[in-house]
Amino acid sequence: MNIYHAFVSLKPGMSDMDFARAIGVYMEHLKADGRLAGWRLMRRKLGLGPAHMGEFHIMMEFEDLAQIDLAFQHVATRTGEVEKLHHCANHMVETATFALYRDFPDPVRETGGELF
Repeated sequence: MNIYHAFVSLKPGMSDMDFARAIGVYMEHLKADGRLAGWRLMRRKLGLGPAHMGEFHIMMEFEDLAQIDLAFQHVATRTGEVEKLHHCANHMVETATFALYRDFPDPVRETGGELF
C-alpha cells in the first residue's frame, strides 16, 4: 500500500467542519471511481506536533503507483466534477506539505532482514 500524506492548515476564518465535509466528498468521489483505495482525515490533538506539519492530516491510500497516477491524471484535468470538488476543499487551505510512504517491508522486498 502506498500512502500519500497531506498535512494542511486552514486559512483564518475557514470552518473546520466545512473542510471535513468538503474533503469527505472529494475523497469519496476518487474512491468511487477506483482512483483511491481508502482515506482518513485526522486533526492534531492538544497542539502536539510541529507547526509546519499543519493542523490536519489527510492520508490517501493507493494500491500502487499506477493508481496514484490515475488519481493525479484525473485531478489534473481541472475540469468537471473533480475540479469543483477539489476547489471546494482546496480553497480553504492556507499551507500544505506532502509526503509519500509505502508499507515496509512490501511485497517487492523479498530478501533482507535475515539474522546472521
